[in-house]
Amino acid sequence: MTAGEERAAAALTAAGVDHTIVRHGPVTSLEEAARARGVTPDRVIKTLVVRRGPDDYLFVLVPGDRQISWPKLRTLLGVNRLSMPDAGTARDVTGYERGTITPFGSLRLWPVVADLRVDGTISIGAGAHGVSATVSAGHVVHALGAAVADVTDPMM
Repeated sequence: MTAGEERAAAALTAAGVDHTIVRHGPVTSLEEAARARGVTPDRVIKTLVVRRGPDDYLFVLVPGDRQISWPKLRTLLGVNRLSMPDAGTARDVTGYERGTITPFGSLRLWPVVADLRVDGTISIGAGAHGVSATVSAGHVVHALGAAVADVTDPMM
């Protein structure tokens, strides 16, 4: 078990979120990840790090078959500009490598926005490559104090 996986699992437990850790090894596509995790692609939740300003980030939880709608997210947050940090910066502000990022166990407690389609049983990253946590979206949203809003569009 990696340090990232240990940190994420401990944070899920500390938050009172019932979860099942799934170790599935490397995957190369959303479809492959969904099969390995035993869910449909829309249940694979991506945790994206978004930058609002200097040392001001947030997490956005996005269903695997969707992408951030920048206009919707900017409107929700009341800002004119948002960006995605590079992989190194994302690692520095979360403690997780891209592809393993989860709000649970992040180095800082950044705000969380969950797309309104994040519901039911979901699979979210668990701090290491090839490792995920199967959880209730409602429990995740509650534990993180996430704002829920329509902030995505279908993948093109």
